[in-house]
Amino acid sequence: MLSYNERYEQANWVYYSLTDSMVLNGGEERSNSFKMDKLVPTVSAKSSDYTKSGYDRGHLCPAADMGFSPVAMQESFLMSNISPQTPEFNRGIWKELETTVRDWARKELQIYVVTGPVFKDNKGSIGKEEVLVPGYYFKVIFDATDQPRMIAFVLPNEKSDRPLTDFVVTTDEAEKLAGFDFFSQLPDDVEFKLESKADLSGWFTGYAPETPIAKMADQAERKSEAPQSDLYFYLVLVGVIVLVILFVTIKGRKRRR
Repeated sequence: MLSYNERYEQANWVYYSLTDSMVLNGGEERSNSFKMDKLVPTVSAKSSDYTKSGYDRGHLCPAADMGFSPVAMQESFLMSNISPQTPEFNRGIWKELETTVRDWARKELQIYVVTGPVFKDNKGSIGKEEVLVPGYYFKVIFDATDQPRMIAFVLPNEKSDRPLTDFVVTTDEAEKLAGFDFFSQLPDDVEFKLESKADLSGWFTGYAPETPIAKMADQAERKSEAPQSDLYFYLVLVGVIVLVILFVTIKGRKRRR
């Protein structure tokens, strides 16, 4: 499923489910046949828009994710699923992330992926259709198991030798940059819990789980209550001292009389 942006001649986002069987049965030969998407009413970009542009025809939904079916493989090469990426990015860290996502699908049995361009710090346009070259790309992965998890990435459209973990952001941040709310169908409390934090545990080895948000909120509430409790204690203490002073003063006056 995708949302096409006619102004920029590429998808705003592409959303799909990826299962272990799709990955394990992904033996379909790569198509390499880029075609216009006839289902786009306004007409999609053309493959020729990328010719001699210096940019790769970068997949949003990877062809390697669609190797379980000849039809799925062919559809992954429709131009509605393509965005201009620098060769070093497309064949480097972006490919590394795509491979990592497939590893997670094999491990978790089923995950949901939404990915697309971020139209910020753009690099101009290419071709007769003036396809915009995005400055960044995002990818959000949702694991809807008994203990739901979510992780998001925002990467610049350029070569990088940094680890993938350097590009992890909260889903809220990725949504803000992309301009879309991707998992609004989730219950509000679950959506807030998953989208408001960048937790690497369970995705990458060597990372411990963060303190649950509910526990963090409880701890914060207790901290905020502590000073208030101390204030009540001191007010009561001062009140008692004042009463004692008044009592002693009044009693002393009576004795003088």
